[in-house]
Amino acid sequence: MLPERLRTSRLVLRRPRLEDAPTIFERYTQDLEVTRYLTFRPHREVAQSESFLSSCLQAWDAGIRRPWILTRAEDDDAIGMLELRLTEHRVDVGYVLARSFWGRGLMTEALRAVAEAVLAEPALFRIAAVCDVDNVASARVMAKSGMQREGLLRRYLVHPNISAEPRDVYLYARTR
Repeated sequence: MLPERLRTSRLVLRRPRLEDAPTIFERYTQDLEVTRYLTFRPHREVAQSESFLSSCLQAWDAGIRRPWILTRAEDDDAIGMLELRLTEHRVDVGYVLARSFWGRGLMTEALRAVAEAVLAEPALFRIAAVCDVDNVASARVMAKSGMQREGLLRRYLVHPNISAEPRDVYLYARTR
């Protein structure tokens, strides 16, 4: 079973808490640039972030998703999130990082640690993620974390902050 808490040299990935809502709202859920390539529209009020975290906790307890809050090792303030969606022998992953922490390799570090934890599980053989074809930074994170680009999925995912129509995405994965 995947751990409730993961540590890297600079990060702690932990179970979300409802009291994280004001911080994630301030740092990224309302940020138009951060949410550009995500599948949700920016939050307009903290209550939306609270509702989101509540659904994360329910999914965690049900065992269908594993959302981790990312914090720096030296404090417990949320700077992002990385979520696994569990299906039989594989997991799909999505992630977000507050803009003020971009460009430091933090998400690459988190994704690498999560991929290693996933692939250490006897029943899990694959971790995969997609990113919009225009999201160069996310593609770079996946490649640097050890994932390989497997292909292009045409008109696959709606990014509502860009278009109401499905957009092309790259598929990245790492297997054992």
